[in-house]
Amino acid sequence: MSRAVAAAGWEPVPYHVTAMEATGAPAPHPRPDGVIVLSPTAARLARIPPGVPCLAQGAATARALEGREVLTSALPQAEGLVQLLKDRFPGGGTFLLARAERSREHLEDALRGTVWSVLPWITHREVPLDPPPAPPALDAVLALSPLQAEVLGPLSGDRLRLAWGERTDRAFAQVGYPSHGWCVPQLPALQQLLSSRG
Repeated sequence: MSRAVAAAGWEPVPYHVTAMEATGAPAPHPRPDGVIVLSPTAARLARIPPGVPCLAQGAATARALEGREVLTSALPQAEGLVQLLKDRFPGGGTFLLARAERSREHLEDALRGTVWSVLPWITHREVPLDPPPAPPALDAVLALSPLQAEVLGPLSGDRLRLAWGERTDRAFAQVGYPSHGWCVPQLPALQQLLSSRG
């Protein structure tokens, strides 16, 4: 992400207003056919049962699952995971979906009523830092999640507010600080958004 920001002519400055914490929730099924892992954070914080294959969304998530049997989808998106399930488990099965508390629930919706039973497993949640750190000298803030938008909105002052995804854009508006632009959550789209604002 930092490379995409720099390629658009901006200087990336880390500014964290939220953190991820484990929920400690037990797995909702004792012997699943696999665990779908959506992010490196889920890979680190989920208590995945030993010996269960993991279906990873993206290379970074697969790397975080090192030491386990990992299947990676060709497309690093939910749609790619649906295809991976169809290809590798054509007879169906029961799969845990290790994910954050807030999720767009695409996989659950896409597989509802099929032979692939997906059980949501809320392994981690995003929490605001309390108190939030004072913003450094910035021209813009980029919220990567709705919660970040909720926290960054009041802290943004007259800075440009940008959103990673439509839900994050809506979260800015809901707290009374509309964004100045948003992109689909893909790096080329972010680079294009930043280039247009440079």
